[in-house]
Amino acid sequence: MNAMTDTRHIQALDSAHFLHPFTDFKDLAKRGARVITRAEGIYVWDSEGHKILDAMSGLWCVNVGYGRKELADAAYQQMMTLPFYNSFFQTTNVPAVQLAAKLASLAPQVGDRSFKHVFYSSSGSESNDSNVRMVRRYWDLLGQPQRKVIISRNNAYHGSTMAGASLGGMSGMHAQGDLPIPNITHIEQPYFLDHALPGESKDEFGIRAAGWLEQKILEIGPDRVAAFIGEPVQGAGGVIIPPDTYWPEIQRIADKYGILLVSDEVICAFGRLGHWFAYEKFGYKPDLVTFAKAVTSGYIPLGGVMVGDRVAKVLIEQGGEFNHGYTYSGHPVACAVALANVELMEREQLPQKVLHNLAPYLAERYAELADHPLVGQAETCGFVGGLVLVRNKKTLERFDSSVAVGMICRGHCFGNGLIMRAVGDRMIISPPLIMERSDIDDMIRLIKLALDLTWADLKNMGQVS
Repeated sequence: MNAMTDTRHIQALDSAHFLHPFTDFKDLAKRGARVITRAEGIYVWDSEGHKILDAMSGLWCVNVGYGRKELADAAYQQMMTLPFYNSFFQTTNVPAVQLAAKLASLAPQVGDRSFKHVFYSSSGSESNDSNVRMVRRYWDLLGQPQRKVIISRNNAYHGSTMAGASLGGMSGMHAQGDLPIPNITHIEQPYFLDHALPGESKDEFGIRAAGWLEQKILEIGPDRVAAFIGEPVQGAGGVIIPPDTYWPEIQRIADKYGILLVSDEVICAFGRLGHWFAYEKFGYKPDLVTFAKAVTSGYIPLGGVMVGDRVAKVLIEQGGEFNHGYTYSGHPVACAVALANVELMEREQLPQKVLHNLAPYLAERYAELADHPLVGQAETCGFVGGLVLVRNKKTLERFDSSVAVGMICRGHCFGNGLIMRAVGDRMIISPPLIMERSDIDDMIRLIKLALDLTWADLKNMGQVS
């Protein structure tokens, strides 16, 4: 069977049986799914033999790159030793305990906040559901059961479960399933390009944007607000990088009103921003830290919550039974792979490599993209980057959503050997941390090619001149 025939066979089976996440099923059936068959390093290959540079690390997760035998060996050894046992019934397993201790050692203490405890799940979505349960349990135990409201941000992404999607602020998700659930509300995101006032500096905007949290707390009533949740850098929302003044002011407001602060680091942790955990980079003091994705570099599902001492002490000393958990909480194979993954990142000093080498070079090269006639802004933070496609560079006039400019560009990326994600009119990257400078050069070359081809298409459409 040749590659094309084999591809069509898999596509037909896919269409007949596999309902994909975040997908128009009817549209996919017409197009046929792209079939990825293997991967190595920073590249994946499809069923027709095309080699594609994966500038999205799978889905923000394959930080150590593909094909790491150390992680496969860790999974195999654990499967042959103890493939599964639950963490209910007052039982535990060795990899879950060892990983919890390792993560506690990596999570830096900031001020009076430290992390010595981990609650496991299998994904970021489940972890944020657990955050809702823990936050409300915490206030119940302190005799303040009226503190139930959790504040998030528009265009935030905190998962796809009922609670996770409610915490997130994406209108398309809220339009389905009667979301958000009660006692979850939202403020505007700190997106300078969309929300800055004329003449306002980024630092000034950061303070004002953080002030939206205080306004919302006062609107609801401080005695009813339980927590604020935010991504250090909004990922799925388009790599929205807050001004430097934003998070310190958020911290001041959280402290002023005594609310819990939840840092959703499903995307930003484990070296992505040059630190093991991103709250260290931005200098704030969360009470709960959501993690998943890169804890195993995506090799096997695992998520969890780093539980700060402020919350853990109340849950342990005053709590009694916490009626929440999952069959796969602390799954031994997932934890063994995570432990091997973290140890690999330590040996290869990947967070330090990002901080001192890769991130500065990416920032330098990525800034060049701002010279393109289609790009209104290009910015990076650590090893993530986003750029905005605009109709007019001088006025920053945006394309009408009907043009689907991001999807046009994404098509040219895939067509020329690059995976780059489109979020509306923003194009984003989150490459593997094992890249070298020459790989960044190749990636920038491919991005420029996709931009040129997109510009040509838009000219033919009469959208630009």
